Amino acid sequence: MKKQKNKKLILPKQIITADKAGTILKNTAVEIDNNVIKSIRKFKPAEIESFPGEVLISENLTLIPGFIQTHIHLCQTLFRGLTDELDLLDWLQKRIFPYENALNKNSIAVSARLGLNELMRGGTTTILDMGSLRFQEIIFEEIINSGIRAFAGNCLIDINELFEPFCSTKEEQLKYSEELAKSFHNSAEERVKYAFTPRFVLTCSEELLKESYNMMKDFPGSLFHSHASENIRELTEIRKKFKQENIEYFNSLNIIDDHSVLAHCIHINENEFDILKDKQVKVAHCPSSNLKLGSGIADVPKMIKKGISVSLGADGAACNNKLSAFTEMRTAALIQKPVYGPAALDAETIFRMATIEGAKALHIENETGSIEEGKKADLVLIDLDNQFKVYSHDEEHIYSNLVYSSSREDVIHVMIDGNWVVKDGVSLVYDEFQMHREGIAELNKLLKRI
Repeated sequence: MKKQKNKKLILPKQIITADKAGTILKNTAVEIDNNVIKSIRKFKPAEIESFPGEVLISENLTLIPGFIQTHIHLCQTLFRGLTDELDLLDWLQKRIFPYENALNKNSIAVSARLGLNELMRGGTTTILDMGSLRFQEIIFEEIINSGIRAFAGNCLIDINELFEPFCSTKEEQLKYSEELAKSFHNSAEERVKYAFTPRFVLTCSEELLKESYNMMKDFPGSLFHSHASENIRELTEIRKKFKQENIEYFNSLNIIDDHSVLAHCIHINENEFDILKDKQVKVAHCPSSNLKLGSGIADVPKMIKKGISVSLGADGAACNNKLSAFTEMRTAALIQKPVYGPAALDAETIFRMATIEGAKALHIENETGSIEEGKKADLVLIDLDNQFKVYSHDEEHIYSNLVYSSSREDVIHVMIDGNWVVKDGVSLVYDEFQMHREGIAELNKLLKRI
């Protein structure tokens, strides 16, 4: 995406900063110089009139940090609606692995574009994506062209008893990952970074897990990302093979630390809670996916109480059918209340999980995740006052409206790294009509290949 190299001034109705104090500002402007927030202050009328750049006066819109989703599968966007009513292992064996195996360069590019557009249109400005076995360079190219901030990597699989054709050797996987990391880590002016992403324990040898983790250390700022403890059947198989639980097995290999992000972590014991805390492992909570696959409900309140980092992700369109941060926020809050009571995971806590906590999980909290001077301009302007909603404008109710009442349709403008990617609810990156047509054509071709 071509940089919009200029100065911008945004004057919203209010600013939800997500800073450490949870500051909410009114009658305040955000000044942007190239891709950085230069100042957050009140501007006099004369200053606004003489401002040497773009001025966006949005008196009816609320400015929030862009959402950060810490577990996504862009390669699965084409599979939406094709993989329903199956539990995890059947879902992988009968649908996902055969479908991913049938992807080619064209279909994976279209799938990535469809996913990226949906994410950005919904206010997501940063993602941690787990790619597929092949064609990861195509996904990186699409990520770079989209303008989104991202961590990504090819999924590592050197064992696959569920679907043997979807597999590679340890040597091939590690060589490919190293080549990708050398090419794409800290690319696009450091907006795009690499993540080493073994799929999950049942598809990875001990050597692949260890060597990919060690390789991560050669690329400062990269991450180690995998699925863990998602499904009861999955855990039964892990116990048979390794005589211990999933996270206990990771720990026994010494491959998890504060640069590890584990998706799901639903079925974990007391020892594993302690491991996550002691090793400072980050948990990517994917509530809609967990419910749809019948996997269970992660004990997020307990994690937070213990001091474990928890952020949010939609997972993939194949196991969620949406890539909406709003859906994940609302679902994450609601599913805990029958167990812990209506005050569990209040709306502000959930909003922070979708913004600054996501940034902390990715170790980019000094760059993004909140609206503060010196940070990157990853911003969303959202309409909390549309014709369908009437709500109190007291500060204590703003988070409630964001988490429980808002949706992608309320997102008006989206900026990433100082560039507008959505303006007036319209993508500035993609021809959505043409992309939809391409998606249908590629899906039909893929189904024929299968």
